[in-house]
Amino acid sequence: MAGYKETPRQKMIAMMYLVLTALLALNVSKEILDAFLVVNESMIDTNESFKRKIHNTYEQFEFQHSLNPNKVGPYWEKAKIARELTQDMTRYLNDIKFEIVQYSERTDSVETIEKFYVTEEVPDPDNPAQMKEKLELNLESVPTKDKYDRTTNYFINQRKAYELKDRIEAYKDTMLKLVDTARRDLLNLGLRTDGTYYNASGQKESWEMHNFYATILAAEITILNKLIAEVQTAEFDVINMLFTEINISDFKFDEVDAKVIPKTSYVLKGENYEAEVLVAAYDSKQNPQVFILKGADKITTENIDRAQKIEGKDGTVKLEWASNVEGPHKYAGLIRIKDPEGNDASYPFKHEYIVAPPSLTVAATKMNVFYIGVNNPVSISVPGVAKERIRPSISTGTIKPDPQSKGDWIVRVPTGARKAVVSAQAEYQGQFMNMGSSEFRVKKVPDPVAEIAGMNQGPIEKNVLLAASAIIPTMKSFEFEMYFTVTSYKMITIIGGDLVQKNIRGNRFTEEIANIIRNARRKQRFLFENIQAEGPDGTIRTLNPINLEIQ
Repeated sequence: MAGYKETPRQKMIAMMYLVLTALLALNVSKEILDAFLVVNESMIDTNESFKRKIHNTYEQFEFQHSLNPNKVGPYWEKAKIARELTQDMTRYLNDIKFEIVQYSERTDSVETIEKFYVTEEVPDPDNPAQMKEKLELNLESVPTKDKYDRTTNYFINQRKAYELKDRIEAYKDTMLKLVDTARRDLLNLGLRTDGTYYNASGQKESWEMHNFYATILAAEITILNKLIAEVQTAEFDVINMLFTEINISDFKFDEVDAKVIPKTSYVLKGENYEAEVLVAAYDSKQNPQVFILKGADKITTENIDRAQKIEGKDGTVKLEWASNVEGPHKYAGLIRIKDPEGNDASYPFKHEYIVAPPSLTVAATKMNVFYIGVNNPVSISVPGVAKERIRPSISTGTIKPDPQSKGDWIVRVPTGARKAVVSAQAEYQGQFMNMGSSEFRVKKVPDPVAEIAGMNQGPIEKNVLLAASAIIPTMKSFEFEMYFTVTSYKMITIIGGDLVQKNIRGNRFTEEIANIIRNARRKQRFLFENIQAEGPDGTIRTLNPINLEIQ
């Protein structure tokens, strides 16, 4: 391995590691701390980009396996093991990042640490045209990122660094065993833990002490992300070595299938349907012929004369025609190429798709109306169109993205409105189209129910009434979280045959009212009326009276 030439990626990682080591030797000023954050962010982006590259290699590997499972099978099984080993090692490193932040912040609360993680949109390797959500630690938001006492205790005193080193060595040994013995010397998996290291005084020290002793949290998170990068590099090198062990020129194609790749299977009325037909695992220099018969399930010798003939180019054929009729559609096809011996070979295929009119779906996620003065969550979707490509609007009030739910919206309607119309445009094939609208009723938030100890009438024990000590407005059968505040009320009772009335501000019992209740007799009634409550929209409501009788 000593003579192995490092790849550009390995050189880049080594350079970043040198920068990181130099930073560790300095006092941690704000500028140095900011540098760690920049290096860490760059490493995260690099790892995500390289992950997609690795995914593409697995796709090529799997494709070759589908063509010749007998030939590729043993290597493909080893590649899947490499993927599982790497995923397990990456999860382990990410778990350490979570645990060290938790330990550094001196908390056992998972929820507290999760606040330091952010959701990012990254390309989905399985569907490059789509994005997916990914959780990543936002190192800048961690308060103890510049502290090293707890992190040193975690890695050195609790020997987590020594456990990590053992895991790295075990991972490297297992990955190397996947490669043929004669070719292992050609691999340089990196992840070195046996080198010679020196501290600031020039004394030798171990890999564990060099990386994790008196090292601030920001540096250790960056080191862990660097290790993830090296794990990915090791995985990439191993699967590429396995791939090169297959002699592609010896492939024997047991079968050749026609593949239909539509641009979309959901077409809006007035737009064009587009698809590509290709012969999998065959010579791309050939120009196949394709016969298309709309409405048919199969092309036969009897109906091929009615089929449309389309010439191919570079091994593919592009299908395109207008879609002016709504509903499900199907077509049958036949692709004709030259086999390895120069004879004509034909392969049938068929496909189905749907033509739909422009449509809009708007659903109030809480109620079938919009309420004045509250946030009304709304989900807006257009079949076949991603949510981020929809532009909604409203006839009255405002509609804004919901910060708590990606892709959904919040509607606010003003006082006095009676209805609101939600409309939307959607981006389809590079252009924005009107997708329709939906009308909603606008209503005032219902009044809360005034209660004391959960009651608004009937007999009540004196001590229960005293313990309640306040009038509480409660929203009944209402989906939104909102609260009213009682601003005043009147208490009425009879004492010694005389009518006693007390006007009170706020919702609590005054000491005077509490004394009256303490001295109340059995069967004495207490009436609380003219209860005024203020809502979150600033409106004042007069609530129901409360009529209670002392038991």
